[in-house]
Amino acid sequence: MNPVEKIKTELYEYDIKIRNIFITGGTGYIGRNLIPLFVKRNYYLKLLTRNRYGKKIPDYCDIIEGNALNSISYKDKIRPCETFIHLVGESHPAPWKGKQFSSVDLVSIEEAVKAAVHAGIQNFIYLSVAHPAPVMKEFIKVRMKGEELLRNSGIRCSFIRPWYVTGPGHYWPLVFQPAYKVMENISSTAEFAGRLGLVNIDQLINCIVHAVENPPYNIDIYNVKDIRKF
Repeated sequence: MNPVEKIKTELYEYDIKIRNIFITGGTGYIGRNLIPLFVKRNYYLKLLTRNRYGKKIPDYCDIIEGNALNSISYKDKIRPCETFIHLVGESHPAPWKGKQFSSVDLVSIEEAVKAAVHAGIQNFIYLSVAHPAPVMKEFIKVRMKGEELLRNSGIRCSFIRPWYVTGPGHYWPLVFQPAYKVMENISSTAEFAGRLGLVNIDQLINCIVHAVENPPYNIDIYNVKDIRKF
């Protein structure tokens, strides 16, 4: 066993609890619900933001000013965090937003991986997306590229793959819930309905906390059926 693999094995076997977290995109819908959970658990949080005086800045975070699209602006400000949670992306994804997915979602994860490698991050949590799907192909393409970048980085990663996350201000897809129930009980559509099913915000943020507190040996993947368990 080479020295690098020996270190990885020792970290895994001793089950080190990572207590310092760096978050990008933490002022969005998911981040605003997630951060209070970490605060209750007494984590030290660093939150990347362009404007420390913005109205959406959560309390109890160490605010790091920087640009998620430029790792040079924040890569030296990540330590001592061992975990990196990347939540940056278009706030309202839609099939016609291909350019935004390339200029925001893709660039931000490219820069995040550079920064994480530079800072020696041990555990990376990436909010990806369920796939395959008949729509949102450009969005899925970008998120799969993000997963590829992380796989090649050598960092231990958790890929969390919801399809749509319901919650305050995001309840409209619940009108499709009866149709999902029907498809889940038909053999020819059950897999499709399960893979692209809805999850709620509490399930998602609890899944992210679990991924932080249970870092993988290599890569863990949480699909819709896994997220629903939380």
